[in-house]
Amino acid sequence: MGMQAQEEWLGTEPLGRLMARMAIPSVAAQVINVLYNIVDRVYIGHIPEIGFLALSGVGITFPIITLVTAFGAFSGRGGAPLASICLGMKDYDGAERILGTCTAFLLAAAVLLMAVFYGFQTPLLYAFGASDTLIGYAREYLSIYLLGTPFALVSVGLNTFISGQGNAKVAMVSVMSGAFLNLLLDPVLIFWFGLGVRGAAAASVVSQAVSAAIILWFLCSKRSVIRLKGRNVRLQKQTTGRIAALGVSPFVMQSTESLVTITLNSGLQAYGGDLYVGAMSILSSVLQLIAVPTQGITQGVQPIISYNYGAGNKDRVKGAVFRMMGLCLLTSLVLGGLAVLAPGVYVQLFTTNGDLAALTKEVMPVFFLGMCIFGLQDACQGTFLALNQAKISVFIATLRKIILLIPLAILLPKGFGVFGIFCAEPIADTLSVLTTITLFTLFFKHMIEPKNAGKEASALRK
Repeated sequence: MGMQAQEEWLGTEPLGRLMARMAIPSVAAQVINVLYNIVDRVYIGHIPEIGFLALSGVGITFPIITLVTAFGAFSGRGGAPLASICLGMKDYDGAERILGTCTAFLLAAAVLLMAVFYGFQTPLLYAFGASDTLIGYAREYLSIYLLGTPFALVSVGLNTFISGQGNAKVAMVSVMSGAFLNLLLDPVLIFWFGLGVRGAAAASVVSQAVSAAIILWFLCSKRSVIRLKGRNVRLQKQTTGRIAALGVSPFVMQSTESLVTITLNSGLQAYGGDLYVGAMSILSSVLQLIAVPTQGITQGVQPIISYNYGAGNKDRVKGAVFRMMGLCLLTSLVLGGLAVLAPGVYVQLFTTNGDLAALTKEVMPVFFLGMCIFGLQDACQGTFLALNQAKISVFIATLRKIILLIPLAILLPKGFGVFGIFCAEPIADTLSVLTTITLFTLFFKHMIEPKNAGKEASALRK
């Protein structure tokens, strides 16, 4: 089968089989990708004598790491759906222009982010909730981790263009190769060479470099339907504008995670101390473990929705969307329910410290109540992105964290103490899910009308 026929599977293969073919590798890639940081934390938490402090210190770096990832999401999740829509319209040149523009943006962002974070590392870490006890561990980890910023951005930002053309398995392999290398390097560098948190950061950098190399090799090869060409690697004005309009939503979703972490860590440090910051480090890690499978499902199914939207296949769009919603809800119910009913299953992965484990087990059931239904929000949000609905996507992304979670995390502890900070998450999650479902119900039917798809097609061809 020729290269151009490859992406046509998105419009012809039976939906159930196609969704499994796309979603399973995407879920695997998402789960494996999060292991970069999760595995670091697991090993760090088990460093003899200092594991608890080291884990808390590394947790302070999450806002910066999350912000780096957010720039990758801005480019990749803003550009890949547009490229898939172009493929549905058989506009291969347009898809390659989008890929080239995203690559140029990622390279520029890497230079800027490294300059800013190296220049203001210490004051930022203190602002994010570091104490004098934790600042040393945070700086040791971040100083090395930032060296991998270009690799991290390429891995996150360009891998979506591989799955977006129907090559979910290749996208999975690119992530899996780096993650497995990280899994092997972590114990060697942390324990054998005695590098501690510096070894964990170095393992992540090397592993991300391997993933980035595989992604670039594929996109430059003849195996790729849309190829990365030097002449397209520039910030083309019109293309950049369309990518930015759609990319703002995933950027807000991920970058505001930094603001959330700053708010939560600062509040926990003020009302509770280092032990509570350590508990939040574990909760944040578990939150990733619960969230990434549903995100993997949505990212796997998005190319199917976008391609068929561009091709005008309304029934296939509806079928893919509603099946995706069912899968995401089931996934969040199972994984979120486990955190609520059996928190010890997760906690034992991250610490052997009795006080830290006891505190985390106490607050985890409350913290994750809203996550049991959050799969519905991920599915609706993924649908809006796939259909190039930038305004609704930005509102939903802003609602949960900026409008709800951060204010609640500031106000609730004034009346309920440190426990109020942990209660902010389920309240924000539940209200956000209910609002998102309402918007989806009101607008979905209109969004997938063929006349609207035609308007999108005309805009993308300009």
